[in-house]
Amino acid sequence: MKSAHEPGHLLVVDDNKVNRILLSRGLEQQGHQIDTAENGKQALEKLRADSFDLVLLDIEMPEMNGYQVLETCLQDPELRDIPIIMTSSLDEIDSVVKCVELGAEDYLNKPVNPILLRARVNASLEKKRLRDEQRKLFRTFATKEVADELLRSGFSLGGEYVNASVMFADIRSFTTIGEKQEPADTIELLNNYFALMFDAIVNNHGMVNQLEGDGFMAIFGAPIYYEGHREHAVRAALEMIEMLKVFNIEQAAQNKVQIKIGIGIASGRVIAGYTGTQHRATYTCVGDTVNIAARIEKHTKETQRPILIDQYTKERLPKDIEVEALGPVLFQGKQRPIYIFAVKG
Repeated sequence: MKSAHEPGHLLVVDDNKVNRILLSRGLEQQGHQIDTAENGKQALEKLRADSFDLVLLDIEMPEMNGYQVLETCLQDPELRDIPIIMTSSLDEIDSVVKCVELGAEDYLNKPVNPILLRARVNASLEKKRLRDEQRKLFRTFATKEVADELLRSGFSLGGEYVNASVMFADIRSFTTIGEKQEPADTIELLNNYFALMFDAIVNNHGMVNQLEGDGFMAIFGAPIYYEGHREHAVRAALEMIEMLKVFNIEQAAQNKVQIKIGIGIASGRVIAGYTGTQHRATYTCVGDTVNIAARIEKHTKETQRPILIDQYTKERLPKDIEVEALGPVLFQGKQRPIYIFAVKG
C-alpha cells in the first residue's frame, strides 16, 4: 500500500506534446512513475493493459475528449476506482462543475501550478490508498462478489427475490472427532478442510456465506446471477468430494483422522440480501429453498450418500452428471414430499 507521499504509477493524457512532456517531467521529479497517452482512445487501452494509481486527463482532445474518457472509466468496474484529475485551459465554472458531477477526483487549470499539482496528486493517491485498504478489508471478511457489491452500491438492509441454488455441507460425526484429539489439531483439521471446500465452491461461481462449527452454507446465483447455478452447485459438490479423497489419503499417511461429509443442495426462489442491523450484518438468503437444502443435507446421514439434491436442481443438470432417484421424502414440518436424488461420481 502506498502512503500519501510514496510515489505512484501515473498516466498523463494530453494531445499536446509539450504539455505532456512538461507535466510528466514535474511528476517524475516528485518520484512518480509516468506513462503518457496522446488521446482518449490510447489512454483507455493503456488503462486496461496496466495498473495505474492516478490519471491526469486533459479535457480538450480530438476523437475522444476527456469527458468521454471519464464517463467510460466510471462505468467500467475495473477502472472506476482509479482517481482522475481533469486538466484544462478552460477557466470556466461550468467545466469544473461538469467534471465534478461526472465523478472526477479533482480539477486543475493550465498552466498547472507545480505546488498545487503536488498537493492534489498526493491527496488523490492517499484516497486511492484508503479505497484499496477498504476493498482489501471487505474481501477479508466477505467474498469478492459481496465486497464488490458493497463498494459499488453501498450497504443497506433488505433483499430481493432471486432464483438460486443453496448448498449445506457438514462433517459427519464431528463431535466424536473433536473428543478424540487436541483442540489445536481440530482447528488445523477444520482450517485445512475449509480451505479445500471453499476453493471448490469459488471455482464454481459460488460463495460461502455462513459458517457454523464444522458446517457451512453456500449460495450459487447470488449476489451475481448465473443461469447455470444448479450445475455450478453440483459440480462444486463433486469437486469437494474429490478433494476430500485426496485430503483423507494425506491424513492417513500422517496417521491423522479421516473425515466424511454430507452435502445437500436445493434450488428455487429465495430472498437474498443483507440481514442484521446497521452495526452488524451478513449477506445471506432465506426462504423455503434454504430450509429444504438444510434438511436434505441432514438426510445424507440416513441414505449414506454424500451428495443429495432436490428435483428442481436435477431438472437443469447436463446429461454428463448422473443421478439416482431415491424417491419422495416427507420432511418434518412439510406438507408435501420432496423428491430426492443422489448424485453419482
